[in-house]
Amino acid sequence: MSPPADALFPALFPALAKGSARPALRFGERSLSYAGLAAAAGSLAAGLGTARRVAVWATPTPETAVAVVAALLAGVPAVPLNPRAGERELAHIVADSAPSAVLAAAGDSLPAPLRALPRTDVEVAVTGPVAAPPPEPAPGAPALIVYTSGTTGPPKGAVLPRRAVSSTLDALADAWRWTADDVLVHALPLFHVHGLVLGILGPLRRGGQVRHLGRFSTGGVARELARGGTMLFGVPTMYHRIAESVTAGDRELAQALAGARLLVSGSAALPVRDHERIAAATGQRVVERYGMTETLMNTSVRAGAVPRPGTVGVPLRGVGLRLVDEAGEAVADPAEIGEIQVRGPNLFTGYLNRPDATAEAFTGDGWFRTGDMAVRDPDGWVRIVGRKATDLIKSGGYKIGAGEIENALMEHPGVRDAAVTGEPDEDLGERIVAWIVPADPADPPGERELADHVAAQLAPHKRPRAVRLLSELPRNDMGKVTKRALGT
Repeated sequence: MSPPADALFPALFPALAKGSARPALRFGERSLSYAGLAAAAGSLAAGLGTARRVAVWATPTPETAVAVVAALLAGVPAVPLNPRAGERELAHIVADSAPSAVLAAAGDSLPAPLRALPRTDVEVAVTGPVAAPPPEPAPGAPALIVYTSGTTGPPKGAVLPRRAVSSTLDALADAWRWTADDVLVHALPLFHVHGLVLGILGPLRRGGQVRHLGRFSTGGVARELARGGTMLFGVPTMYHRIAESVTAGDRELAQALAGARLLVSGSAALPVRDHERIAAATGQRVVERYGMTETLMNTSVRAGAVPRPGTVGVPLRGVGLRLVDEAGEAVADPAEIGEIQVRGPNLFTGYLNRPDATAEAFTGDGWFRTGDMAVRDPDGWVRIVGRKATDLIKSGGYKIGAGEIENALMEHPGVRDAAVTGEPDEDLGERIVAWIVPADPADPPGERELADHVAAQLAPHKRPRAVRLLSELPRNDMGKVTKRALGT
């Protein structure tokens, strides 16, 4: 008789059980070995008892990592909170998730919506015997509840099961050849899946090390990569600053990047121009991957493959991916734009307290509707063209993805940053609008010049019909352009 599936499901962090002196976490001058992390997280986990769920004040500190690991060891779902969120948003999340307590670093001042909750200060310097963790919860048990950005209403809490965390991290280990010998460098926020699940839990699951910069700087990246870092995770805003620095002659940074094993960008598309500038200066190609809060990771360029700027690679091991048309049917031609739908062990189980939104997010046969639009190369590589709600423009009978126009605009020397949206047009249905941050505000490129530039690279029907100048594009904490803020 076969053992139950739960007995076969491995603990999330097998390296913790060894209690070794190997380095696990470093935040600036503060560090924890695996033995130290096991002691701190184990002690905190023992005190969580039968908590329903716990909120974590997710600052870029070792206390956040200890708090989340402790919750996972205890089998208590953790709700990471953005320290920069406004009080109205925090009040909504607290009311919706109803945590039993909030975990925070001693001395952190918490905003009003959290002050009524029982508080536990997270201790990092813990010594003494480590209590054995409780039995591993079932694979489908909630691990994290991560709130979406709330662009179409109040943020929704995506319930991520333990199997989603483990399957995503193991699939990335397969795709990136990620091992215990890797040292990850990053400066991502820890309230989001990119920085927390990939950037903290990923190295810990492998038994490797993470060095968090606290705050992003090209100098910090250069220093940590030069001191043995093998991997760098970042968002396009960070890689844009890296591209600017290496193009301007920062040899120390270029040499450090050249010595890294893997450079990974995510959370938004990395402009082709930045891809090429980094490659020219360092000989390294940046790898892109594609995921979202509800699905964790779906696709990636595999280590050893030659990255193709503008693509996010192929589906990860265990992930099913298809493109569908507006009727929900599989697109006849992979080169045709379709909505990405995915299924697999990486998916969330639903939105907390929102059965209506959960039902709407899935098809009847279990595929998750991502809302992202893409095409596929003949060999299966995925090219995302934008969000269905904001980046698919229907103009003159054509379906046009904003992403390829943005990349074309970014290749113009007079453009520092660009976003593309559609707006109603009586003749075309929608017209393409380019929002431009000029390289030289005193001498911005003209509307006709940019339209001709795009038409020459792509097609005449993809040229912008209007150009609007900005000093900067509105972006969220992960570097994504918030297109709903444009024009308001």
